[in-house]
Amino acid sequence: MIDQKNQDELEESIELFFFAYRAFTSRPDRMLEQRGLGRVHHRILHFVGRNPQIAVNALLGILGVSKQALNAPLRQLIEMKLVAVDVAEHDRRVKQLSLTAEGKQLETQLTGTQMKHLAAVFAAAGPQAEQGWRAVMRTIPEKS
Repeated sequence: MIDQKNQDELEESIELFFFAYRAFTSRPDRMLEQRGLGRVHHRILHFVGRNPQIAVNALLGILGVSKQALNAPLRQLIEMKLVAVDVAEHDRRVKQLSLTAEGKQLETQLTGTQMKHLAAVFAAAGPQAEQGWRAVMRTIPEKS
């Protein structure tokens, strides 16, 4: 059972998490908005960039979304020539995704702003705080 003190601390933690996420995403959101894109596009660009030649089904698993939810934003990125689609050599039914040169450039800009943000925050908080944060972030998906 959660007592009042713990409840207050947990509510504060929820608010801190919300405000931190908003701060973390605000600059990339503005950059994306200029191109008519949103956070879902950023997620796709990020994970395709980190996993070149990723199969669409594997990307669905990483993002935890349905094919229907991925279809429109992925199609938009392909039409904008930010993501390329190839057929897998091992199975012609498998579509593999990779970033184009322009897609890599955009993803580098978006992620670069976030890396600078985190680097500054970690430098200010110190290495123990950074390790604690990573431990918490790794545990959240496990406890979902």
